[in-house]
Amino acid sequence: MPLVVFCGLPYTGKSRRAEELRRALASEGRSVYVVDEAAVLGAEDATVYGDSAREKALRGALRAAVERRLSRHDVVIIDSLNYIKGFRYELYCLARAARTTLCVVYCVRPGGLGRGPRVAGVEENRSLNVSVSWRPRAEEGGRPLSADTSVLGEPQAVDSVVNGRRQTDVPKEPERKEIGASDFLGVLNTESEKSAKHVSGVFYPPELLEALALRFEAPDSRNRWDRPLFTLVGLEEPLPLAEIRAALFENRAPPPHQSTQSQPLASGSFLHQLDQVTSQVLAGLMEAQKSAVPGDLLKLPGTTEHLRFTRPLTMAELSRLRRQFISYTKMHPNNENLPQLANMFLQYLSQSLH
Repeated sequence: MPLVVFCGLPYTGKSRRAEELRRALASEGRSVYVVDEAAVLGAEDATVYGDSAREKALRGALRAAVERRLSRHDVVIIDSLNYIKGFRYELYCLARAARTTLCVVYCVRPGGLGRGPRVAGVEENRSLNVSVSWRPRAEEGGRPLSADTSVLGEPQAVDSVVNGRRQTDVPKEPERKEIGASDFLGVLNTESEKSAKHVSGVFYPPELLEALALRFEAPDSRNRWDRPLFTLVGLEEPLPLAEIRAALFENRAPPPHQSTQSQPLASGSFLHQLDQVTSQVLAGLMEAQKSAVPGDLLKLPGTTEHLRFTRPLTMAELSRLRRQFISYTKMHPNNENLPQLANMFLQYLSQSLH
């Protein structure tokens, strides 16, 4: 069944949106499983993102949890930062190997972080919530926004239950205030300190938030692993359930390709036979060309075809072609090819030498 990948910086409402989607799908009688980053972290804290080795282990645990749950019966939702496009591509390959659909839900705060990714064209796409384009921080007057350029800080109304825990209430009509982009991280952290434990149980220090914002790789709907892409700005915007259902249950799953398909079974002696056959062909060719003249058709041992002799060949040149053929054939092992290995190698030599 489909895979839903939530993506976004901390404190952007991913857990709330994931729980909202889980409840909506579960109410329709579907089996839904949420891979929660906080549950996978366990006793760890957010500082795992400051250590490359620990972060790699966390991504491996998340990937394994998703792979275990992907099936024909469950909808899997992964609730994590998923800020690295390479990791999102790995999740895409898992879904493709399982022959199921995938969609990405990107959660952002209104205005974004001072140095983080910013949505382009959100107002035009607010009603659709799908496949918006992404670009770096917008420019004003042809110049990039500086750290002193002001942005709007806007606390979001939060009044819901996420994973059985109630979030902190804030006023429904907050007053807008103008703050510097360099101070926005501090304000974001202050706002989120009260609700961090209620949302995911993980607290992110200000310096870690800034580091994550700098290395964040925003989804791009032009990438096949990031589409269909649904963008949610703030917590007040409704979840596009109809569009998500259509993307998950009405779209056709992409067919598996070579990187997601299991290799055909091959016998344990396949490589040994491949080495023997190619060696015999080379030995026969070196012997046959001793008495051959250009234009002759050479009959080599183990083959049913002929090789046209055009010029004397050195063992170094033939050995290089043999290594190339073996490297290619090892990538596509198949017991059905064993009787034809000699002819296949002869055809490869004929095409490579002429």
